[in-house]
This record gives sequence, C-alpha cells and structure tokens, in this order.
Amino acid sequence: MSAITEKWDIEIKPKSKLLDLHLRDVWHYRDLMWLFVRRDFVAQYKQTVLGPVWHFIQPMLTSIMFLIVFSKIAHISTDHADPIVFYMCGNIIWTYFSSCLTNTSNTFTANASIFGKVYFPRLVLPLSIVISNVVKFGISIILLLATMAYSTIVNGYPFYISWHWIFIPLLVGMMAGIGLGAGIIISALTTKYRDFTVLIGFAVQLLMYITPIVYPLSYLSGKKYGVIVELNPLTYIVEAFKYCMIGQGTVTLNGMLYSIILMFVMLFFGTVIFTKVEKTFMDTV
Repeated sequence: MSAITEKWDIEIKPKSKLLDLHLRDVWHYRDLMWLFVRRDFVAQYKQTVLGPVWHFIQPMLTSIMFLIVFSKIAHISTDHADPIVFYMCGNIIWTYFSSCLTNTSNTFTANASIFGKVYFPRLVLPLSIVISNVVKFGISIILLLATMAYSTIVNGYPFYISWHWIFIPLLVGMMAGIGLGAGIIISALTTKYRDFTVLIGFAVQLLMYITPIVYPLSYLSGKKYGVIVELNPLTYIVEAFKYCMIGQGTVTLNGMLYSIILMFVMLFFGTVIFTKVEKTFMDTV
C-alpha cells in the first residue's frame, strides 16, 4: 500500500533567518486586522456614557488648559496664530502619536492569552492599533475645523484653507510609522523587562515638552536648548502639520528628510526585533 503524501495549506515553523519577516502573511490576514480595528474602537467606549464624544471633550479641555497656562500665564508666542487653534492643532497630532506608541508598546503582555491559543501574524495587532487611532484622529480633525471656524467668526482670525492639506495624510503616516516602530521595539523589550511599561508613560510626557506642541519652533531660535528640540524627529512633523492646517510653522526639506529616514530606520529595526521576539515571548511573559 503506497503512502499518501499530505499537502498542507499552512505550515507553522520557527523563523530561521533574521530578515525572514513574512510580511506577506500580514496581508493575508487583513480581514482579521480589520476585526481588531473594530474591536479596539468599539470596546474602548462600550459601557461609557458619552462614547466617542470623549474624542471631542479630551482635546478641547487639554487645549483650554494649554491656553491658560502657556498663553495667558507664560505668554509664550504662537506665531500670530489664534492660541486655541494653535494648541488644538499640536494637541491632536501629538495625541495620535502618543496613543500609537503607548498602545503598541504592550502588544505582547496585553495579548498573551490570544497569542497562546491561535496563530496569526503578530504584527497584525500593532497595525490594527495604528489604524483604529486614525479613526479617532479623524474625529479630532472635525473638532479642529470647528475651532478654526469659531476663531474666524468670534476672534476675526482668517480661516486657513490651502492645497497643503493634501500632505496631512503623509504627515499622519509618518507619525504612525515612528509611533509603531518605537512601540513594537518597546513591546519586545517588555517581555523580559516589565519596568519598561512604567517608563514609557513617563517618557511620553517628557517627550511632549521637547516637541513644539505648546510653542512654535521659531520660539527657540537662538536659544540654548533649541538643539535638543531640533534633534527630535517629531519636531518637523508637528511643525509641518501646523503649517498645513493654520499656515504657521517652520518647515525645512532637511528636517523632513531627517524625520522620514529615522521613521524607516525605526520601522525596520522594530519589525526585525518584534518578529525575533515573537518566537519565544510565551516563555517569558
């Protein structure tokens, strides 16, 4: 009796090469990724009173606090832009980045129960987090436009409309890339070193102050510690976003190239480290 040769649709085996990333598998599991996107968005506001309205309340209250502290008390310049619009603009792009970074940084520890039961490309989860945050960012953009309209009607500031708006998806993608790259590197480290989870929340708060969220980059021109802000790749993305939305911001080609290069470097090393750790993380989580 001849032996029957079995053919398998999927073969699960450890990755033997460092650069064997199997990114094509992520595309094959795109339906699962969209299910995770829906889960992230729905579950966050299930059993809440206001639901997605929090996406309007949170940036508005934060921007008002920035207005009181940094404009009314500290008298920091906003480059002739309406302060509330200026702070709102910086706040929503920063919130998107920080959400991508903090939520992807605990991918392994938060989803260990799922990873231990069924196989799917682990990169699907952090990618779904980045995409679900785009939906929340879109809601915040609506609030920003409403604030710009209010500024025009009440305070007399011009409503800025420009063809530069077409670059906003690119800038959001750059923020997503840096947040995803840094987040998955940290998620790989937290499988062995749990104190990184505590560190990331503290580090994000500090990082905000060396990013021109509550002040323009021009405010630091010639100042002693301005170079620290200029070394931050997020600086040029935030400034470009402000320039696209309100026409105020310092945008340079070298700065944007610096941010783009660093984004690809972080994504590459993050993906390599992430796929290497996913083979053995169940032994340490």
